Amino acid sequence: MSTEIIRQGDGYLEFWNEYHLCTLTTLRPDGRPHVVPVGVTMDAEAGIARVITRKSSRKVANLQAALPGQARVAVCQVDGGRWATLEGTAEVRTHPDAVDDAVTRYGQRYGRTPAPDPERVVIEITIDRALGQVKAPKLTAPKTA
Repeated sequence: MSTEIIRQGDGYLEFWNEYHLCTLTTLRPDGRPHVVPVGVTMDAEAGIARVITRKSSRKVANLQAALPGQARVAVCQVDGGRWATLEGTAEVRTHPDAVDDAVTRYGQRYGRTPAPDPERVVIEITIDRALGQVKAPKLTAPKTA
């Protein structure tokens, strides 16, 4: 298991297995951040997070514009006062086996398998940093009268 994830302690992995939408931050060629909502799966044993997307997306274009091995990204999820961020380098995978594996993992986490898409690719993130606070109490919205 990734030592970065182990350092986060009890509950971190469980939080990444709960149903939460996330954000993915990539960098545009001019250095400005591009932040979009995504579904993320995390393989703690391999130290890899995955995002399925279309090969024509802006996030893929941002990654492909970076020098090989230098596409820095972050994925983050928030639930009230609980949050977790994974940082690392990303690569776009197009091999059908990699795509099928990522779709299966997505289906397991999010309870639905996306429809087939010939444009689908996988953003594979090699995690080198994990941050977060997953033991904070869940916040509830104030009651309105």
